[in-house]
Amino acid sequence: MSHHPRQRRRASTAIVAALLAIVSIASLGSAPAPALAGGPGHGGGGGHGGGGGHGRGCENRTNDSVRKLVDCVTIQGVRRHQKALQRIADRNGGTRASGTPGYEASVDYVATLLRRAGYQVTIDPFEFFLFEPAGPSALEQTAPTPATYVEDTDFGLLDQTDPGDVTAPVTPVDIQLGEGNTATSGCEPEDFAGFPAGNIALLQRGVCTFEQKIENAAAAGASAAVLFNQGNTADEERQGIPAVTFGNGNTSGIPALGTTYALGAELAGTSGLELRVFANSSRTPSQSENVIAETRRGNDANTVMVGAHLDSVLEGAGINDNGSGTAAILETALQMRKAHPRNTVRFAFWGAEESGLVGSTDYVATRTEEELAQIKLYLNFDMLGSPNYANFVYDGDGSDFGLPGPDGSAAIETLFADFYESRGEAYEGTEIDFRSDYGAFFDFGIPFGGLFSGAEDPKTPEQVALYGGTAGVAFDPCYHSECDTYDNVSLEALATNADSVANATITYAQARTLPGPAPEGRSARAAAAAPTSTTNPPTTGHHATA
Repeated sequence: MSHHPRQRRRASTAIVAALLAIVSIASLGSAPAPALAGGPGHGGGGGHGGGGGHGRGCENRTNDSVRKLVDCVTIQGVRRHQKALQRIADRNGGTRASGTPGYEASVDYVATLLRRAGYQVTIDPFEFFLFEPAGPSALEQTAPTPATYVEDTDFGLLDQTDPGDVTAPVTPVDIQLGEGNTATSGCEPEDFAGFPAGNIALLQRGVCTFEQKIENAAAAGASAAVLFNQGNTADEERQGIPAVTFGNGNTSGIPALGTTYALGAELAGTSGLELRVFANSSRTPSQSENVIAETRRGNDANTVMVGAHLDSVLEGAGINDNGSGTAAILETALQMRKAHPRNTVRFAFWGAEESGLVGSTDYVATRTEEELAQIKLYLNFDMLGSPNYANFVYDGDGSDFGLPGPDGSAAIETLFADFYESRGEAYEGTEIDFRSDYGAFFDFGIPFGGLFSGAEDPKTPEQVALYGGTAGVAFDPCYHSECDTYDNVSLEALATNADSVANATITYAQARTLPGPAPEGRSARAAAAAPTSTTNPPTTGHHATA
């Protein structure tokens, strides 16, 4: 697909040039720290982790050791990049979503800094569907009792739905109501036995992906679908409008809306129900890019990959999700520009993660087995500064949630855990739920690990005792929202996690032995990693489907 019109590209380039005049390579590590906004959460930047007091003389230092690199990756440096990303969004309609001028400007910003730092930079294109709301959607009961439901209160547009406006009778599909339910609604073609072609399918969240559900519905002849939350627990995440995506691969061709559990349960019990489902959206074939930057030194046969997604959602600037991970790995890369790594380090800034992990999945799918065998581990950093944060480490050994990562992932988990312990910080495991860009690496059997500070789930009282903050409030109250701005950050969490990014990156860059098995083909790796994300779909959140 074609790029954006040239005049837009020129505008983005002008914006990036102005930002680069502010964030110059020569000034990194030596410029006075800007005033830092603390955001709505707890914590601050003064002296903690990568905070005040670090960074002197870093512009001329060869950061070949943990001590040197961690000292130079400062919260001030990370925040400069977040400020630049915020300005890019401000000048491009408030968003940095893939396929928009704001994303193109983000690509230019990152790629230009990395080229100036001496990295081998590749712009890695891929195709995807650019999903955009086209205006207000509608959900109306036309029979037996006319009613109009409220968008963003009762129902919402599901990402990557096909557009359409359908009025038809409604058929519930294998519904289970009440707390503790184990709904599998629509997961099997057999669930649609006797389904009247042309009807709207009423589906319930649970077990399989939303994409599977809607594909099965379309195959059974459904003209549209309404998918309501599972309601198996009292948690808002299982009661409210499900914040999920069908994914870039949706080929159902029918419109769909998501509703709260309460509304779905009411609709399921309504005899003679007829609805109007109006999904007012567009899915446009488009092209986006990953930015790949590789050190010019190091052993290519032992490549360490470090990644974060660069795109935001359409709704906002995405300065925590994922300007925090982007800024942390970018600053780490810049402070390593004079390093002499034993192993090649490859930094990846992924596109279209918010459209269903498209950029990272395409990257892995388009490498040869020999190229993938050179990647000895992958480190993923997505949302490192949530305002109401917790310190999450991916459960590489499977001890917390039962699904381990590929061989070597346990050792990576231990490295992150040891870092938190060295700082006197609490931490806990987070489930391998395939909500971020490690999924394709997992499927090939590449060891992985990473950090996460929480998204839409509410913080528990037990977690408040460990980290502070507010119980019952989401880790990031601005998750996937317009308010995910420069102020939507815990400086305490971001400073500590940026230091952890630096620690892990340089540790593996200089390691004589890396975690994981010896080089093997895909089949052996995949067997070691089974079950894969195909058989274990995400269960919560923005790429969640079950």
